[in-house]
Amino acid sequence: MTAELVTRAQAGDHAAFSALAAASVSRLHRIARLILRDEEFARDAVQEALVNAWLDIKAVRDPERFDAWLHRLLVRACYREADRHRRRRVVEITIQPMELPDPGDSPHELAIRDLLERGFRQLTPEHRAVLVVRHYLGLADEEAAGALGVAPGTFKSRLHRATAALRAAVEADERAPQGARESMV
Repeated sequence: MTAELVTRAQAGDHAAFSALAAASVSRLHRIARLILRDEEFARDAVQEALVNAWLDIKAVRDPERFDAWLHRLLVRACYREADRHRRRRVVEITIQPMELPDPGDSPHELAIRDLLERGFRQLTPEHRAVLVVRHYLGLADEEAAGALGVAPGTFKSRLHRATAALRAAVEADERAPQGARESMV
């Protein structure tokens, strides 16, 4: 079904592309939010990726690989969005809505999730992208490398560095006194 919609969209069918975008937008938004850690930036990156997808839809060589192609566009849009906001150097204080824990979660699971979340916030968008593509999307090395637009060896080295950076951030957070830990969030 997706391959047929891609083929129709490549022929200029707006409705086919709209159906593809509608089927992908919530998944793309979750991925962008994981990479950028900001709701507004994630929306901007998804919008940019979908605009670029419409403009470059004819570049899709294999309609069956549309999702991988779209992921690559999204990751690049996330990188550009992160760079744009890094250069602005604007200090914003945002209050994130509190996620309610699953009633089935134990206090230990909640503590681990909180520790990982704080460590994940310390990573660069590039490191977060590698971890999201690998662990959240569950892509194999070859597929993940394709989604990021890098060679498989490059992906593996980035995954290694991202994992080490996350481990270091978590370990540093565990060593931090309680008052310092609260100010980092």
